[in-house]
Amino acid sequence: MPGAIYAEGLVKTFGDVRALDGVDLDVPEGTVLGLLGPNGAGKTTAVRCLTTLLTPDSGKAVVAGVDVLKHPNEVRRSIGLSGQFAAVDEYLTGRENLQMVGQLYQMKAKEAKVRAAELLDRFHLADAADRPSKTYSGGMRRRLDLAAALVVSPPVMFMDEPTTGLDPRNRQQLWEVIQELVAGGTTLLLTTQYLEEADHLAHDICVVDHGRVIARGTSDQLKAQTGGERVEVVVHDPDHIAAAAEVLRGFGKGEVAVARHTRKLTVPVTGGAKLLAEVIRELDTRGIEIDDIGLRRPTLDDVFISLTGHVAEQQAEGNGESAETDPRRPQRPQGPQRKEEADQ
Repeated sequence: MPGAIYAEGLVKTFGDVRALDGVDLDVPEGTVLGLLGPNGAGKTTAVRCLTTLLTPDSGKAVVAGVDVLKHPNEVRRSIGLSGQFAAVDEYLTGRENLQMVGQLYQMKAKEAKVRAAELLDRFHLADAADRPSKTYSGGMRRRLDLAAALVVSPPVMFMDEPTTGLDPRNRQQLWEVIQELVAGGTTLLLTTQYLEEADHLAHDICVVDHGRVIARGTSDQLKAQTGGERVEVVVHDPDHIAAAAEVLRGFGKGEVAVARHTRKLTVPVTGGAKLLAEVIRELDTRGIEIDDIGLRRPTLDDVFISLTGHVAEQQAEGNGESAETDPRRPQRPQGPQRKEEADQ
């Protein structure tokens, strides 16, 4: 049986750009799938196709047991969506925004009011509940948008980079909310630019690049594919980076990655603690002073570099992909997008 979110052979083009090139996904009920990939890989396009915002050129998609192409309105009644930017009415208060969403779902006015109060408290917005949302910081708007997506406790949720713009404390709070939702049976497809977020939350991960799924598995499985351990060295003097890289090349089993701004060098190795001791001796022999050295397992960053050839990027997606709003909520015409303020 297909999972709560299922896609087979999804293709979507924008002119000459093939944003999706036969994407297959299968997300079991009550689990989190992390969708990772570089900018323009097709993550947001996949979300938009699965949530009825875009019609794929070909392929099949089923969400909550409903065919997305044949019955889009029924799909919309079964999902929650939080896009890359907050889709709230800035002329309404936080409380009014949530009550409006509830009433659009045909909740009774009293029920919508109670649910709005619960969510405002849950997302730490109660103190600002009766202020117009245009007075909110960027992070507060983000939390309000997420609260709106949860008004009716949908069985399937799509979150497209939900913690972008949140400070570490609010990001951690959102992680807790996501874990509570999934523990209650919600199925979640999560795209994120934070690899540690996928590592922390996702049961399974799909890595996409150029519109294709190029790897899938649990975090541990993907790391195992990357293989081996890493020696990380932080040199004290930036002038010693080249010499330290030469030492690491003599012990490593691959290219030496250099982050000059942090003076950190990383290389894949085999040999464990014994080899680490040899590296330390060689660095000392050559008079290379170090601030830190250690042996660690591969991270999702290493997986990313191994699969795509570069680190994860931090900007909004290209290739025809753009930020979307929830199709179930009416939007006022907006002026030019203002840069969101930092979380307060």
